[in-house]
Amino acid sequence: MADSGGYSSAVEDQLKDVRQIQATQRAFAAIRGDGSVVTWGHADFGGDSSAVQGQLQDVQQIRGTHVAFAAILGDGSVVVWGRDGYGVIESTVQEKLRDVREIQATEGSFAAMLGDGSVVTWGPADSTSPLGIIFHFVYTKPKRIFFPLNPKP
Repeated sequence: MADSGGYSSAVEDQLKDVRQIQATQRAFAAIRGDGSVVTWGHADFGGDSSAVQGQLQDVQQIRGTHVAFAAILGDGSVVVWGRDGYGVIESTVQEKLRDVREIQATEGSFAAMLGDGSVVTWGPADSTSPLGIIFHFVYTKPKRIFFPLNPKP
């Protein structure tokens, strides 16, 4: 069915020179060679990126939760779109999302690794919560810990 992204005929002509593709539960996003993004599928699952399309230039990477996408731009900033309340970046978190090198996603949350090795996470504290309570954490670079190969009892 068209709302699940299975039919891409509406964007078929735009799906050329694609270098990365990602999915949510019912939508797809493709990064083209020029750094632009093409989306299709169910609008509430990220299939409609029209609200942020002007920002989706020089896109380096995209990741998807089950209802939202996050994109890293060439300047290391992040743009999100999808279902309201999921993936939304509060201003206090947005300020920390500089020099983003990588993003990973779970069902309802995102984690971004920054250039200094720290990690910033955001998303609903409980992805099943109808309230969509937002949380964020910042983790610093971990320290190396050594364990002996043959510990003595």
